[in-house]
Amino acid sequence: MSSLTQTLHKGLRHLVGSRPAAVPGYRLFDLELRQRIALSPSLTRLVFSGTDLGQMNTLAPDQRVKLFFPAPDGSLPSLPNDQHWKATLNALPPPQRPAMRTYTIRALRRESLEVDVDFVLHGVNGPASAWATHAKIGDRLQMLAPNLDCGDDPGGYEWKPPQGLCNVLLVGDETALPAIAGMLEQLADEQPSLAVEAFIEVPYEADCLPLRHSAATRLHWLPREMLQCQHGEAMLHAVRELANLPQAQPAPAARLEEVNLDKRMLWDRSSTHHSAFYAWVAGESTAVMDIRRYMIKERGLPRDCLTLMGYWRAGRTSD
Repeated sequence: MSSLTQTLHKGLRHLVGSRPAAVPGYRLFDLELRQRIALSPSLTRLVFSGTDLGQMNTLAPDQRVKLFFPAPDGSLPSLPNDQHWKATLNALPPPQRPAMRTYTIRALRRESLEVDVDFVLHGVNGPASAWATHAKIGDRLQMLAPNLDCGDDPGGYEWKPPQGLCNVLLVGDETALPAIAGMLEQLADEQPSLAVEAFIEVPYEADCLPLRHSAATRLHWLPREMLQCQHGEAMLHAVRELANLPQAQPAPAARLEEVNLDKRMLWDRSSTHHSAFYAWVAGESTAVMDIRRYMIKERGLPRDCLTLMGYWRAGRTSD
């Protein structure tokens, strides 16, 4: 190897070795509960503060984050704010390992160092619901959320309306309510003339909240108590009988890949960049699966204009 070649190799190794480490798309934030706001019998808003919330980011109304709750032994989450947080979490013995659950950012106010998360209150049958039910001002958690310093898109959201949109359909249960509320606000601000239909299934009539939306939006509340139905039944009925779906031909059965909910989550992402119709559906997995079958198999709607997410499954919990 010539002396010139050796010099070039050394220079390249120096440049590669001196590159700054990539900024992570997500980072941990230490949070303290600042305020509780009762929204309805089933929903409460928890307002968190944190000294470094000016570095938090959110990219869409359905931005997902991870919340870390106290461990089974009562110890508070104290994971390191670096790339080793996951290894630290996995290395903890089970009694000291904080419970992790997925939530949606309802609002982020960097200037006041506050972030809002809406919780569904359904008793104390899990670490998250138990904490949300009993949490007091000053109680602390940790949140894994997008890092404002990251120049790339870190993902963690599915609300991606295509170009050429004429009609939007939003369907969800109470777990999807925070995301749908944010979508309605965004559409009212950015596309106020767009035709929007929203069907939201909730436990009680008192859970029907005054959401801000455009004049072109038709918002339908589906309280199970009043309709005397089981979880998910009202959502399916709304899609089958009430929603204004585009005309399409039934698709061959082979085009619909069934999802084994015992093995994986139902999580279909839209893939089109241009479509007149777009649907965003989220909630209990079995209900979303039934809606998926109807929209694709019976109505023949193209899968690439549908986002279908089984957030959770009745009778099961998961991180």
